[in-house]
Amino acid sequence: MTRVGFGYDVHKFSPNRQLWLGGILIPSQQGLEGHSDADVLIHALCDALLGAAHLRDIGYHFPPVKGNEYENIDSKILLKRVMQMIRDKGYEIGNADCTVCAQEPKLSPYIEQMQKCLAQVMQTDEENVTVKATTTEHLGFVGRKEGIAAYATVLIYNQQEK
Repeated sequence: MTRVGFGYDVHKFSPNRQLWLGGILIPSQQGLEGHSDADVLIHALCDALLGAAHLRDIGYHFPPVKGNEYENIDSKILLKRVMQMIRDKGYEIGNADCTVCAQEPKLSPYIEQMQKCLAQVMQTDEENVTVKATTTEHLGFVGRKEGIAAYATVLIYNQQEK
């Protein structure tokens, strides 16, 4: 069986935080606010994977409760756990197509590094992970430089039916 999942996440900018996107540290004057490291791209990807496998959402599995084990956690750890969850159900990743919406910083120089990092964490070929970046032409909260949004679509398949 082949299944498709879609994920979306958004975080607002926050001073005195590092900016983590796609598992890598991006040079920036500010980071994103969140319970974990606020990697909006990995969070959208996790939600897409969980949804495709009928495993609810990231908040269900990793609740943002003050003082719990997920506070300030590296989102790559969450993605690794999500991959284990879908594999435990017999699924494997076919591909992931992700889009990050950010007016700033410019993400083009970091795309290949993000793709490589995500593929490594997900234990899949780099060809199976696409990351794209766009602006919103100064429209909405992203355009006003208040935060970053990310979207992810994934295809997973049952390993026994390959």
